[in-house]
Amino acid sequence: MAEAIVSIVVERLAGFIAEQIQNEVNLVRGVDKELKSLSRDLNTVRNVLDDAEKKGCKDKIVKDWLKRLEDASYEMDDVLDEWNYSILKFQIEQSSDRDVAAAADAVVHKKKVWSFIPSSCVCFKKVVIRHDIALKIKEVKARLDLILREKDRFGFVTSQPIDPSRESWRVQSTSLIDLEEVCGRELERESMVSELVGEGGNGEELGIRVTSIVGEGGLGKTTLAKLAYNDTRVEKHFELRIWICVSDPFNEVEIAKGIVASVKKLDNPPNTNQLETLLQSLKETISGKKFLLVLDDVWTEDDTKWEPLKNSLTCGGAGSKVLVTTRNQRVAIMMGTVRNEIHNLGHLSDKDCWLLLRRVALSGMDEEECVKFQSVGMSIAKKCKGLPLAAKTLGSLLRFKNTLQEWENVLLSEIWQLEEAEVELFPHLLLSYNELSPSLKRCFSYCAIFPKDSDINVESLISKWVALGYVGSNGGSVGDWKLRGMEYFDKLAMRSLFQDFKVGFFKKPWYFKKGVFGNDIQWFKMHDIVHDFAQFLRKGGEMREEMTNKTTCQTCKPLSVYHVKEYRSLSWSKKSQPRLCDCLTSMRLLDLKGCNLRSIPKEIEKLIHLRWLDLGHNKFPAKDLKTICKLYNLQFLWLNSCELEEIPREIGNLIHLKHLDLQSNGVLKELPESLCDLRELESLDISACYCLSRLPEGIHRLINLKHLDNTLTHSLKQFPQGLGQLTSLSTLRGFYGGRHCSKFGLLKNLNRLSGSLELVIKLSGDDWVVEDAREAELRKKIHLQKLEIMFSISTKDCEEMKEGVWTDIIDVLEPHPNLQNLEICNYYGLRLPGWVVSPLNHLRSIRLSDFEYMSSLPPLGKLPFLESVEIRCMPGLQFLGREFLGITTTKSENNMDSEVSSSSSCGGTNNGGIIQFPKLKELKFSKCSNWKEWEDITAEEEEEEEDGVGVSLIMPCLTKLTIFDCTGLTELPHRLLQKVSPSLKELDIRGSKGLEQVYGDKEGKAWKSISHHNPNLLLKQYF
Repeated sequence: MAEAIVSIVVERLAGFIAEQIQNEVNLVRGVDKELKSLSRDLNTVRNVLDDAEKKGCKDKIVKDWLKRLEDASYEMDDVLDEWNYSILKFQIEQSSDRDVAAAADAVVHKKKVWSFIPSSCVCFKKVVIRHDIALKIKEVKARLDLILREKDRFGFVTSQPIDPSRESWRVQSTSLIDLEEVCGRELERESMVSELVGEGGNGEELGIRVTSIVGEGGLGKTTLAKLAYNDTRVEKHFELRIWICVSDPFNEVEIAKGIVASVKKLDNPPNTNQLETLLQSLKETISGKKFLLVLDDVWTEDDTKWEPLKNSLTCGGAGSKVLVTTRNQRVAIMMGTVRNEIHNLGHLSDKDCWLLLRRVALSGMDEEECVKFQSVGMSIAKKCKGLPLAAKTLGSLLRFKNTLQEWENVLLSEIWQLEEAEVELFPHLLLSYNELSPSLKRCFSYCAIFPKDSDINVESLISKWVALGYVGSNGGSVGDWKLRGMEYFDKLAMRSLFQDFKVGFFKKPWYFKKGVFGNDIQWFKMHDIVHDFAQFLRKGGEMREEMTNKTTCQTCKPLSVYHVKEYRSLSWSKKSQPRLCDCLTSMRLLDLKGCNLRSIPKEIEKLIHLRWLDLGHNKFPAKDLKTICKLYNLQFLWLNSCELEEIPREIGNLIHLKHLDLQSNGVLKELPESLCDLRELESLDISACYCLSRLPEGIHRLINLKHLDNTLTHSLKQFPQGLGQLTSLSTLRGFYGGRHCSKFGLLKNLNRLSGSLELVIKLSGDDWVVEDAREAELRKKIHLQKLEIMFSISTKDCEEMKEGVWTDIIDVLEPHPNLQNLEICNYYGLRLPGWVVSPLNHLRSIRLSDFEYMSSLPPLGKLPFLESVEIRCMPGLQFLGREFLGITTTKSENNMDSEVSSSSSCGGTNNGGIIQFPKLKELKFSKCSNWKEWEDITAEEEEEEEDGVGVSLIMPCLTKLTIFDCTGLTELPHRLLQKVSPSLKELDIRGSKGLEQVYGDKEGKAWKSISHHNPNLLLKQYF
């Protein structure tokens, strides 16, 4: 860990010295020389820290030396931060003095006297501050000098620190690898499934039976449970399936809430903490129903916590089962598992470890290339000791090793000799850890601060990395840092250090890009063992006595002073006013979200190092914000959902603020002009500020603003003219154009828009809006990824609108061909323009909603990369023809399309045949009440595949087809679905009564016709 903080201090010293020279700020005599000397010495020691940390794993003396170096480096970082703060404070006070001087300029007879006094005072104050800080620098440097002199006696080997930009990637296609694929658990899976669905013995007795999977961490207990849980035989056998992650501590209230919420499919758990009430609700919910309940990661041996839940579960249907995963066999017995139903999960064989390691490490490599790694690879696999997580982790490490020598170096690494019973997996993880750059090491180890098994928000994590200086050095663009932070996240995820990635239904962070797993990842978890390893790194393997000295401070009581100092973070989870003491002055991050604050603690103004502050979801007077307006180092500030009526003008003092979140302050009416003094501000979130009707006129001064989110801020209909000068803007939501709104010309020069753009177009009966919309020049926005177009018009104006205006306005809003996501809503035209299909060849999703008059759909099947299509509320649609698939009338036209389509198939080319919707995964129709017919392909087209012409494949990747509340449709295109069926997993016809009547009977001819080639097809219906 010393390597990471030393690197940060070295970078800060270099930047600080250069900045002082550039600004010509005179230093106190001797300090400039000492800073340069310290920078040189730390840069020298940094080159041996890689070897030092490896030796520190086995040598306690080296470990202690590293810890002393780390502590002193933290102190130097604090001193530099204090120096920087004093400069900022002086500059702001000096600027304030100039404002006062300008006001006093009118008083001529006092002018000369007034001008002299402040100048003298400022000069004296400046010297005192520098002298005070100089003394601190000398003291810390003296300590560091003593520590650095000791390094020579350890014989460390010099090595250059790893540059993150030089980290090797063998094949880019490895970013698409399926890391969840399992090796060597076929027998265990079959055994588990057989036990769960078995009809013999006591399998169908009343009450419940408990089965347990027992094994050490990282062995794959949860993976095996998931394999069984998702097996189709298990799905069919149980009426209800419930998955609850228990972890530690065992909270029976939360478990009961989770079961009820899961069965009732609630968005939020029941709003009560009364166990008796929850257990009664649980009994009513599962009564008489055969269920499978998985309790994953149980630790408690206290049967008094389990007994009430177990008694409530006995009212389930005959044959109900509980599946438990735990590291402790005593837990399995306490839960009531009979010994012959305790599955002690064994290790993988060396062969299976090699297969798993090889799958991760050598994916994408030619077979001939793989052979040369086999011998050494199998030897490395033996070192995994049968742990799947170790095999996956080592495979991720070896993926970046291109030569046999590098593989042999991994095999011969001395780190394997580390022997500690509690950390048998850590040597495997240390190999990956030691390959990380100092910044990556710091980013990873920081994750130990989160509770085990918790969902970690990627956006929040990266903002903390940036605020702590782990991503890049001081200076530069936060946007660039955040993008780099996402790259760091990807690299850590690729090494299997993160898992359980989620794409939630949340607003996407503005700097997000596609992650290595092909989705905009928003949440993730750490495996228990990986989390333990991160904590091991933070503690240096042991807790020395001087590190655990308890404090009498109630704020810090559960933590040691050292702990707070190292993490530089405090998250206050109690619903009470925190007391902030002197123990916390070195903090960089403070999270007081949702603490029921009635006022902002005055002690906050002493936290001069603070860079990240979350005061969201509290109710305090707006005047209290003046307290935090003296935190000149602050970069990230959350004031969301605080019911603020105003923002003080002093907000302009936070000159380093880069992110300001004001969302969901529904009574906020305006923002102060001083907000425009925040020249470094890059992200401003004013979404759901319903009463906010205008932005400051000086918005053009926010030259670095990249993200402006005004989603649901409906009163903000007009932007200041200065918006058009914000050429760095990359994301803009909720732009109102048209009648009584902003001119589209404001968008003309915003060609860096790269996220999403939401246009709300208010129309009247006039056609002038067409030429106005043309001024937006959307086709020049080459980086724009998502475009949402929503029309707003009164019934009267709609009746007076000329039909041609609708098509004209949508024509002039043509985006650049690079667009990936398109949504159009409330459109009253009769057709869509040709640009929807061509040239939007990169489109991945399209949503068409509330199209009152359009009766047909464009040939979307021709779009080679389209993955999702949603058609909603289209009452004019009665007949869906084959042209929707992109099927043309002649074979010659079809063959012309085959070159593009076939190369885009998810399964590769198709011998020159045409592939319609080659990438489509989800197709959804909803509330198309007049839709009566979906045209099928002809028998000739169905058979033309054998001739190598015509339609060869249709939707080869489709997994879900939804036809929701389309009451007029009574028949599906059987020939088309038979072509789709191999990939189709789910057919949802809920609310479509005609389809439910025809296909609801699984013994009927209609259902058998479409499920003949796919017997595992899941049907969802109401009846």
